[in-house]
Amino acid sequence: MPKLKTRKCAAKRLKMTGTGKFRHNKAGARHILTKKSSKRKRRLRQDGAVSSAESRRIKAALPYGL
Repeated sequence: MPKLKTRKCAAKRLKMTGTGKFRHNKAGARHILTKKSSKRKRRLRQDGAVSSAESRRIKAALPYGL
């Protein structure tokens, strides 16, 4: 059986936790930050969890994990 290919776009954007769940960077923290509140910008720094519906697709894209 040949080796499976990793989807590089998914590998660059996602991190896997120790329990096997996936984390992603939140959108909206790059520019136009003056109008956003400090609380909102602080929340955007933290990782977001990938939903369980999406995790099946991500596991197919990353066959060997990260």
